[in-house]
Amino acid sequence: MCIHQLNLLAASNNLPITNFLGKQHPIEAHHLSSICDIMEKAMVNGDTCIIRCILVVFQVVFKFFFSPQTERNRDIVRRSGLLLWQLLMAPRDQICSEIQKEVCLAISSGLNILYPGEAEINNLLKLVLTEGERNSGLSQLRDVILTNLAEQLQNNRFGSEDDDHYRLNDELLHYILKIVVRESCVLITKCQTVSKDDFQRLLSTVPAASSCLRYLMAVQNHLLSNTILIKPDENDDSDSSLQGETLKVQELKTSILSLATQILTGCDEVLEMLQQVTTALINSDIADREQRLKGLEQITKATMLGHLLPVLLTSLMHPNLQTLTMADALMPQLVQLVLYTSQTALLLKTQSPVFSELNSSPSGASEQKGKILPDERMLEEKEEPGFLTGLKIPAPWAAGKTVETVHPVRDNYKFKETVHIPGARCLYLRFDNRCSSQYDYDKLVIYAGPNTNSRKVAEYGGNTLGYGSRSVLGTGWPKDLVKVEGDTVTFSFEMRSGREHNTPDKAMWGFACTVRAQESSEDVSGGLPFLVDLALGLSVLACSMLRILYNGPEITKDEETCQELLRSKLLQRCQWQVEANGVISPALTPSPSPLPLTIDEDREFTYPSDVLVPPVGHYFDLPRIRLPPGIMIKLREISGRARPQFRPSIK
Repeated sequence: MCIHQLNLLAASNNLPITNFLGKQHPIEAHHLSSICDIMEKAMVNGDTCIIRCILVVFQVVFKFFFSPQTERNRDIVRRSGLLLWQLLMAPRDQICSEIQKEVCLAISSGLNILYPGEAEINNLLKLVLTEGERNSGLSQLRDVILTNLAEQLQNNRFGSEDDDHYRLNDELLHYILKIVVRESCVLITKCQTVSKDDFQRLLSTVPAASSCLRYLMAVQNHLLSNTILIKPDENDDSDSSLQGETLKVQELKTSILSLATQILTGCDEVLEMLQQVTTALINSDIADREQRLKGLEQITKATMLGHLLPVLLTSLMHPNLQTLTMADALMPQLVQLVLYTSQTALLLKTQSPVFSELNSSPSGASEQKGKILPDERMLEEKEEPGFLTGLKIPAPWAAGKTVETVHPVRDNYKFKETVHIPGARCLYLRFDNRCSSQYDYDKLVIYAGPNTNSRKVAEYGGNTLGYGSRSVLGTGWPKDLVKVEGDTVTFSFEMRSGREHNTPDKAMWGFACTVRAQESSEDVSGGLPFLVDLALGLSVLACSMLRILYNGPEITKDEETCQELLRSKLLQRCQWQVEANGVISPALTPSPSPLPLTIDEDREFTYPSDVLVPPVGHYFDLPRIRLPPGIMIKLREISGRARPQFRPSIK
């Protein structure tokens, strides 16, 4: 299998052999025809060794040495494809799994040669995606092709020449997403249906992502990373360049919106299944119910909820994707996902006390107490509702920062480091119990400030192991917390003595110290449960989208220019109506308006409710703004025109 090893080496773009093979002349058609003759004879004789070798030769030839430019070459390609499909679709009892794998690799290597047109490749992918569950050969071919496309897609920038080839159309993405949703639901269902031993084996295999899920992850990361990291060319400020960048960004956002909508819809279905399985497990009499409920979270992380949703939620918080279009399209799905995740997280959390009671209380009573009907589970709670009730929110700052020397310290070793925790009133230092140095003057000095010119707090050195100085400087290395006022501390350690031949490493261990901003050391390693964390992330994104919807469209340049006009008290007092074509115009006022005679410039004016109602019918040929008498009097005084006098008619 030397050719097979050659093919594996050639697959790496960083090795010289790849460049060497790429520069070779294409193989002639009669040579490939001879290879097909050998394959046909081996298939007739059932020689599996020859078949495997020829399959590997096909992989190398398709990748480096063949170009179907002539009609004769295309005929040989069609012949090769038929031979490969005969092997792929052969019954399982006539072909071993190793040969089937090599066939899939050969078809994947020659995908662009065997299927030169985009329509042909799409038809092939549609076949393996729709029929893959019914045929093991098609299923394996689907996995190989999607894995290869995912790897290629991660190495290509959006808009490149190969981007359209590696990123499939929406129809194929929809098929892939349906497979991923089905795989996720089946994986969650196994937590309830499989045996105890099979469940333990299932836990040991996750979170292994399927090829379909890996491809969706690659597409999502490809689109999101290019949207967030895209930058215009600073050296090209022409109009065509700016227009091209704008079109690229718009195309990216459109693709992300389409993909995000499909992913959120799929996650909604998976979360619904998760809630059903959780309720069924709680109401079941399975002996290992506790272990299954605990393992359910780990299994959930292996589905699209763990591989796709967290990355999508984080990326949608980026300013480039915080748009009104995105918020308007995704808001209904986000609300539904928030409900599902918070309800399921609350359902799992309320079962935690039950587990401890199962071991101490009689089995019958405890099992009856542990069961909760779907419609009654919220009423059975004894604590305040909410999936965050009783949970400790992790505080990353509580972990502190560890400062340490090399272990052991060497001759003439010097160490200096400053730790700054903004906002801290004081810092607490906890030293490792292995701290030691050879002599008293091989010491650590601590300063309450950003440098060694700051106030000295303490100094420590020496050891209690009977080596070197046989004593410890001052009170020795501290076993209790050392408090330093302020938010900054500086450590300065210097090894001034030379190591003696009988001094062991433990007597020259150096020091290690953890700096925290609070006295108690919290356990921050566990973090939040996965579903709780997911519910919080969804809630934050939903609130952000709600804010965008509330604020509405961004202020246009025309609105900015007309700010002073829009703030006019006179225009604010006008009655406006919306015409049939959407144009806003002054409302017709057939009757006197009950507006005040004077304007209070210090207060914002509001209309009476009856004035805001548009009048019925048309009483004037032209729209007229009805002004209150107070304004009319002032306008007449300024213009010098008196109010017209009407004489009563004499009958």
